[in-house]
Amino acid sequence: MKVIEIHHPYDMNQIPQEDIVLAMGFFDGVHLGHQKVIKTAKKIANEKKLKLAVMTFNQHPSIVFQKIDPDKMNYLSTLERKEELMADLEVDIFYIIEFTSSFASLPPVDFVNQYMVDLHAKVVVAGFDYTYGPKEIADMDHLPKYADNRFEVVVIEKQTTEDQKISSTRIRKELAEGNMETTNALLGYAYQVPGRVVHGDARGRLLGFPTANIQVVSGVRLPKAGIYAVKIKLGHQWHIGMASIGYNITFGDNRPMTVEVYILDFNEDIYGEQVEVAWYHHLRDELKFDSVEDLIKQLKQDELDTANYFKGK
Repeated sequence: MKVIEIHHPYDMNQIPQEDIVLAMGFFDGVHLGHQKVIKTAKKIANEKKLKLAVMTFNQHPSIVFQKIDPDKMNYLSTLERKEELMADLEVDIFYIIEFTSSFASLPPVDFVNQYMVDLHAKVVVAGFDYTYGPKEIADMDHLPKYADNRFEVVVIEKQTTEDQKISSTRIRKELAEGNMETTNALLGYAYQVPGRVVHGDARGRLLGFPTANIQVVSGVRLPKAGIYAVKIKLGHQWHIGMASIGYNITFGDNRPMTVEVYILDFNEDIYGEQVEVAWYHHLRDELKFDSVEDLIKQLKQDELDTANYFKGK
């Protein structure tokens, strides 16, 4: 897959000189609704013997429009994770547009000309709610007029489960409630968070449960605080673990939030390792224990519950 990063206005030499099918969207999380757009575009591309290109943005448009504080914007997928998922979906060209104020100010007709026609799109595929300017003049209903028979427009209707739209907003809500099974069902894969193993206070080792303290990549959304059955990727291998998102409230108040993973049947030094944590099941909320002994007893039960959860999976 060729990844092409574009800053507006771009140099035409950046653009491959071949006709494409173009799928468009922000694709935060690349969930099942997004996958429907991309897989439909892939099917059309195969039928027409064209390359499949996907276009996304480097940041959420709401940041430029000052609707969201960039420091408070937590994504379901980093750009690196999006690239992985796009490659899995057999995308040929992945355009990442730097969403700036100058890009955002493009009139709809110019956006269509420069970012659809000039990219050699013969078919443009997007969800029913995709916009490329003010909604009242730049929605999917208006796109055929701007296309002016230069490319075909394919609109993907609303994708639902349980009579609810599959959306990034819905997934964020499920994450905030710790509903990992629903989250993963909407994504079509286990939700993953990247990070690096750093030194913590080593309290877990003293308790008999040495944990990897994970410094999560900034700007990534975490599930709600609690204890989870997870898998952690070290190098190319996945290991079963139980993870804690919380504040270690048994050991005092006003403590910083930490993400820690106890890896079952594992005893290696992994400081500095880049890891991925895949979240599968919320075991329980974070609890404040009256004694260290009570905490250790619960951790042993958590370990058993984690092993049982993954048994046979």
